[in-house]
Amino acid sequence: MSNLIPVTYNNERILTTEQLAQVYETSTDNIKVNFNNNKERFEEGKHFFHLKGSKLKAFKDKVNNTYLVGKNANQLYLWTERGADRHCKILDTDKAWEQFDHLEETYFRVKENKPACMEDVLIQSLKGMKEIRLKAEQATQKAELANTRIDNLDCTNIQGTPQQRLNAMIRKYSYENGIIYSHGWEDFRKAYNTAYHTNVVTKCHNYCKDNHIKKLSIPAYLTRVGLIEDALRVADKMLNSKDIEEVI
Repeated sequence: MSNLIPVTYNNERILTTEQLAQVYETSTDNIKVNFNNNKERFEEGKHFFHLKGSKLKAFKDKVNNTYLVGKNANQLYLWTERGADRHCKILDTDKAWEQFDHLEETYFRVKENKPACMEDVLIQSLKGMKEIRLKAEQATQKAELANTRIDNLDCTNIQGTPQQRLNAMIRKYSYENGIIYSHGWEDFRKAYNTAYHTNVVTKCHNYCKDNHIKKLSIPAYLTRVGLIEDALRVADKMLNSKDIEEVI
């Protein structure tokens, strides 16, 4: 996953068939067969881009990478985030769901948005101010708790609903460990799975599938199934112990 070469087309992140097969740990032939057997589920421009002729030549000149597209290729499929999601649903394996979750949080989250007008500039400025304020609040919170060990949930100085507390705790964990927010969630999922001998991503997916829900975040799923307090215990242990395997 970390070796993926970032590629954009039509101002959005895409994956080639080769990259998609690499991520989902399957073969390109399997990706092609699944697509051909489910063409009615895919919409060009929404789930994929089909390049040939002058469009393919322009793309080859742009990327200039024979791994992404062979010199003799006469057509190429580029899969969008929605297309990768659709292939994940067709494969329907634990590995595919786990990998798509990573794709969604890292590869596809990185957008290349440039301000198109003054309104966009103002929006980005406000976002920058918000991030600065958040970092200042986190720095203050870290200084206040520098000499305090949180030994139980009752001592966790985070307000709000259990779901809001969980989000805040993972944000705090990410900040204190110098990692980005999505990597903090990845550590949480690993710790939660280890503590309760489960796969929270797969459980969430199956819950959505059984209840005809398009998508739920992990905190929202844990709240719905009454496991949010277990999640808070894991997050609390992450904040105060390096021994993640002894969460329970």
